[in-house]
Amino acid sequence: MQCPRCASTHIRKNGRKNGKQNHICVFCGRQFIDSYDHQGYSAEVKKECLEMYVNGLGFRAIERVKKVHHTTIINWVRELGKTLPDSPEYNAIPEITQVDELETFVGKKKQNLVVDSRK
Repeated sequence: MQCPRCASTHIRKNGRKNGKQNHICVFCGRQFIDSYDHQGYSAEVKKECLEMYVNGLGFRAIERVKKVHHTTIINWVRELGKTLPDSPEYNAIPEITQVDELETFVGKKKQNLVVDSRK
């Protein structure tokens, strides 16, 4: 076993952490766990979850099907989104536009209410 910082083989045991043996390097003082296995989801599961998201499934629906926490899927989507190029600027003025009808309704809505005192 080697120290991850200085690659020295002169190390000592230094207690246990989370049920795993902790070591310390005699030369540089770095503490480390002997066998750190990176745990995570396979690339295949990640790809399937992202494809499901692109095809319109929600995060919680994917969570129910693939048994992957929805926060993990959200982080994968954000990570993938950072790699996409920015959209190009569109300088042309469109000839046809669509206006939401609620904007005109709210603008004409009367704010004064008449209270009937005869009741």
